[in-house]
Amino acid sequence: MLWRITYFLVWQIAGGGLGWWEAGPWGAALGAALAGWAWFVWDLLRGVRVLRWLRTGDLADVPAMRGIWGEAADRARRLLRRQEALVRDSQDRLQEILAALQASPNGVVLLDAQGRIEWCNQMAASQFGFDAQRDVMQSIGNLLRNPEFTAYFAAKDFSSDVVLEGRLSTPSRPVRISVHLHPYGDGRTLLLSRDVTALEQADAMRRDFVANVSHEIRTPLTVLTGFVETLQTLPLSADERARYLGMMAQQAQRMQSVVQDLLTLSRLEGSPLPGMAEWTPVQSLMQRCEEEGRALSALLTQNQSRTHEIRFPSAGVLRSEGDIAGVPAELQSALSNLVNNAVRYTPAGGSIAVVWERKEDGGAVFSVQDTGPGIAPEHIPRLTERFYRVDRSRSRETGGTGLGLAIVKHVLQRHGATLDISSTLGKGSVFSVTFPANRLRGFALQG
Repeated sequence: MLWRITYFLVWQIAGGGLGWWEAGPWGAALGAALAGWAWFVWDLLRGVRVLRWLRTGDLADVPAMRGIWGEAADRARRLLRRQEALVRDSQDRLQEILAALQASPNGVVLLDAQGRIEWCNQMAASQFGFDAQRDVMQSIGNLLRNPEFTAYFAAKDFSSDVVLEGRLSTPSRPVRISVHLHPYGDGRTLLLSRDVTALEQADAMRRDFVANVSHEIRTPLTVLTGFVETLQTLPLSADERARYLGMMAQQAQRMQSVVQDLLTLSRLEGSPLPGMAEWTPVQSLMQRCEEEGRALSALLTQNQSRTHEIRFPSAGVLRSEGDIAGVPAELQSALSNLVNNAVRYTPAGGSIAVVWERKEDGGAVFSVQDTGPGIAPEHIPRLTERFYRVDRSRSRETGGTGLGLAIVKHVLQRHGATLDISSTLGKGSVFSVTFPANRLRGFALQG
C-alpha cells in the first residue's frame, strides 16, 4: 500500500512539475490533476489484466507486474497451485480407492439418490451383465430386472441381503448371487454383490451329509434294536438265535465300516500332504490289489457257477515299473478300492482288467476296466460325493458304504493324481488314475 501511495504522489509531482515548467502555478495544478487521472487509468488497466486472468485461472498466463496488483496476482497464483495440488491428491486417492474396489472379489456398484449407476467394478459388470462405460447414469431397476431385487430395492429395508439367480446360471451349473444395499452419503446407495454358489452348495452338502450319516447308521441300528427285542421277548430255538445273531453281526459290521470310512476321510482331510521321501515298489502295490480283488471275487461268487476273470500285469512286467512316492497305506487303499468296486459290480462270469501303463512324459496310468452294468452319464460327475450311490439297494447288497470313491478322490488329490471315469450302460466302466512323473522313479530308461 505504501508503494501504491508513493507511485501516485510521484505521478502527481511529475505532472505538476511539468505543468509549472510550461504554464506556471495554474499549469502545475492542471498537470498534477491530469497526472492523477493518468495514474488512475493505468492502475485500472492493471487491475483489469488481473481480473481477466482470474477469470481463466491459467497458471501459465499469470500477468507479470509490480505493486499491489502484482502481489495480488502472485498470491492468487500460489493459492491456485495449492488448490490444484489438493485436487490432484484427492483424485489420486480416489483412483486408488477405485482401483482397490476394482480388485475386490465382490461386485461393487455406486448408486445416486435416484438409483442410477455412478460407477461399478468389473466383477459387478460380469455378475449382472453391465457395461461399465455405457451404463453409467442408467437406472439400476432398468438393468437388473429381477422381481426379487425390485421388491428388495422398493422396500428400502436393507437390513439383510437378497439372493438372486446369476445371469449365467443353468440347471446343471446353478449360480447364486447375494446382493446387499448399504445407504450412505446424501441419499446414495452402495450395492455389494458376491457369488455364494459355493457356500450354498457346501451348506447343501453338509445337510445331505448329516442326513446320509444319520440314515446309514440309523437303519442298521433299527435292525439291531429289533433283533435285540426279539431275542429278549421271544423263545427261540438255537438255529433261530444263531440266525438272528448272524444278522446282528452283519449290521454291526456295516455300522463299523461306515464309521471307519468316516474316520478315514477325516484323517485324510486333516493330515499334511504326503512328501517325496517314502517310496514303494509299484509291484508290491499291484500284488496286494490283486490278492484283495481275487479274495473278494471268491467270496462273492462262492455260490455261483462261474467266477470273475481277473487280469493283472505279470510280476516280471511290474518289477520294471519302479517305485511310487507317497503314503503306502493311502495308495493301497485307493487302488484296491477301485479294483474291489469293479469286482463288486461285475456279475459272475464277467471280466476285470487292471493295467499299469507308462506315459511319454514319465507319468503313469493305473486303470481298471470291467464288464459290469455301466453307469449313466448323469451319475458320473457325482460318483465321488460322499454317500452318493447310483443304486442304493445294489450298494448295500455288495457291502458298500457309499464313501469308497470319496476316499479315493481325497487320496489322489493328496498325491497330485487325477481320477477319470468313463462308462457305457450295458458295456462296463473304466476308472483311470493318472500319477504325475515327479512321484515315479526307476523306469524312465526302460524301453
